[in-house]
Amino acid sequence: MKLESPVETIPRVGTKYKKKLNRLGIKTIRDLLFHFPHRYEDFSDLVPISKVKPGNKVCVKGKILEIENSKTWKKRMTVTTALVEDETAPLKVVWFNQPYLTNVLKEGDQVCLAGKVARGTKSYPGTYLSSPTYEKLSKKESKDLIHTGRLIPVYPETEGLSSRWMRYILKPILSAFVRIIKDPLPEEVREKNDLPHVSEALWQIHFPDSLKKARKAKKRFAFEELLSVHLYVLREKMKLKQEKAKPIPLDLQIIKKFVSSLPFELTNAQRKCSWQVLKDLQKERPMNRLLEGDVGSGKTMVAIIAILNTAKAGFQTAFMAPTEILAKQHFKTLSQYLKGFGIKIALLTGQERKIGKKEVTRKKLLGEIKKGEIDVIIGTHALIQKEVKFGNLALVVLDEQHRFGVEQRAELCQQKGFVPHLLSMTATPIPRTLALTLYGDLDISLLDELPKGRKEIVTEIVTPKQRKKVYSFIEREVEKGKQVFVICPRIEPGETNSEIWNDVKAVEKEYEKLSEKIFPNLTIKKLHGKMETKEKEKIMKNFQKGKGDVLVSTSVVEVGIDVPNATLMIIEGAERFGLAQLHQFRGRVGRSEAQSYCFLFTDSSAQKTTKRLKAIAESKNGFELAEKDLEIRGPGELFGSRQSGIPDLAMSSLKDTFLVEKTRQWAKKILEKDWRLDNHPLLREKIERLQKTVHLE
Repeated sequence: MKLESPVETIPRVGTKYKKKLNRLGIKTIRDLLFHFPHRYEDFSDLVPISKVKPGNKVCVKGKILEIENSKTWKKRMTVTTALVEDETAPLKVVWFNQPYLTNVLKEGDQVCLAGKVARGTKSYPGTYLSSPTYEKLSKKESKDLIHTGRLIPVYPETEGLSSRWMRYILKPILSAFVRIIKDPLPEEVREKNDLPHVSEALWQIHFPDSLKKARKAKKRFAFEELLSVHLYVLREKMKLKQEKAKPIPLDLQIIKKFVSSLPFELTNAQRKCSWQVLKDLQKERPMNRLLEGDVGSGKTMVAIIAILNTAKAGFQTAFMAPTEILAKQHFKTLSQYLKGFGIKIALLTGQERKIGKKEVTRKKLLGEIKKGEIDVIIGTHALIQKEVKFGNLALVVLDEQHRFGVEQRAELCQQKGFVPHLLSMTATPIPRTLALTLYGDLDISLLDELPKGRKEIVTEIVTPKQRKKVYSFIEREVEKGKQVFVICPRIEPGETNSEIWNDVKAVEKEYEKLSEKIFPNLTIKKLHGKMETKEKEKIMKNFQKGKGDVLVSTSVVEVGIDVPNATLMIIEGAERFGLAQLHQFRGRVGRSEAQSYCFLFTDSSAQKTTKRLKAIAESKNGFELAEKDLEIRGPGELFGSRQSGIPDLAMSSLKDTFLVEKTRQWAKKILEKDWRLDNHPLLREKIERLQKTVHLE
């Protein structure tokens, strides 16, 4: 067997357990060895039976005096009862629904038992050990124990796959591989950072001699994972420096003319970021820049300046948005601001094909794009289909999609040997450690100020008792001509069987309640993801035109929808959303100079909920909030380690700024001497594996 051998080749795994292990992301022996415990139960101290007390978790050793199964009359449940004795006293032991135990454990067996001591009830009088982990001691030394009598690893589990089974399977595999596994970390790195060899660390993380050794092993793997991520992103940056792009000369006159034509003044942040982008475009190597800024901070305007400069130099831009609604909104915005500058703009989505105001056939549009006659092509992922060929593409602008590889960019660009410049835009604030690690290959521009005249959005947490007061306030604002968003976590009641969702606010129910009971005199509309695209667009377009007072919606309004007249945002079940998502919702209002409000409705009084909602109410901008979110929830939950393909351990370590900086410096040091990693083949293999799983969007 090899590290890359399928997990089903392990004895006693087979096809039965293969599917269950796959659910945990375990497909190979390597995956199993690196499936680490998320906590430990400390059963290292053996307690004399005479000293056990109800409520305590204990580990005892003794001889089984009797063991039998019985059935409860009411619940028809099998109860296995045993009496175990050591030199000091006997102890009753009870297991529920595990009748097979009488075949495994027999009278006279020496056992080690670890579990919680329960206080007796009418059904089970006297103190007893409740459903403990067990281990037979016949012919077994204490040092060979794996389920009791030591620090016990507890693993992330799935249905039908317990930590006990995991320990049982892992121990022999670990014994077989631990001495032959090679360490990807260079010896110099291990020595200077006091990190154990991979063999020692693997053993100590799964079956530690002490908590101190377990922590040291975990630190070693966290170091390795973070180093690998840094090496991956920094190598991507170095690779890009080897590529060639079309240098786009700066036309200062046309930029000045455009800026003076705007009906508003650019912020200093917009000027600074535009300059950074324009300077990058002049270079012969491809730009790789992330433009990060709060909703309404003017990212699109920075992109328009770059697009105008690119078009006037005779090159094309591809502008990609995540949804059709957003693509159409960008098409409308660019058409409006670039009117009179002689820029030919097209729209290409699954549903529509336009050149300027004119609808055209797909064939005609693709033909003009190929000839280089269209300056800006705005669309969804339809832009990267094989039949879309560009005549002279030099710039790619992405909205809310940060990862777009060199290979994808090279495919878009028909001129061989050239890679387009890339400008990514995001309204999702990224904490500094995440930006350094996960987006280390991107240069980052920050739009950290809002346009002049914009007022800070008043944000309040609303308890059930305060609802009526808020509803009255909303009614008064609507009478003044303002519009309202109401966001719900679900479309319909009962979308899931989970009990925790039973009381969650749903669009359909909320729409009925608001229409009939709360605001019977107002015009209320609803919007959700199950509707047809055309129906959604019609509802949204009408709402933008002021047709409708209240729009009840799911998170489909999270990204990009612009309604300047909407000044009130109600978020039902606010505790159900992440802070970044709540911040995105809040950004849908405050799009004009009018005072805007965001009300976070919650029925939860949980301390963690209050802390999270207070964080958004008190944060003045997304950057501040992102750091608080990282602190409260941790990077894995915040960013989604499963979705990104970044290992969990690297994710959880992103809170450690010192470790992030340290591993980044080591990655730079390694790459300065050996950027292809020819002298570090194991590290290169690890990065290649990472490359297959990682997708940071």
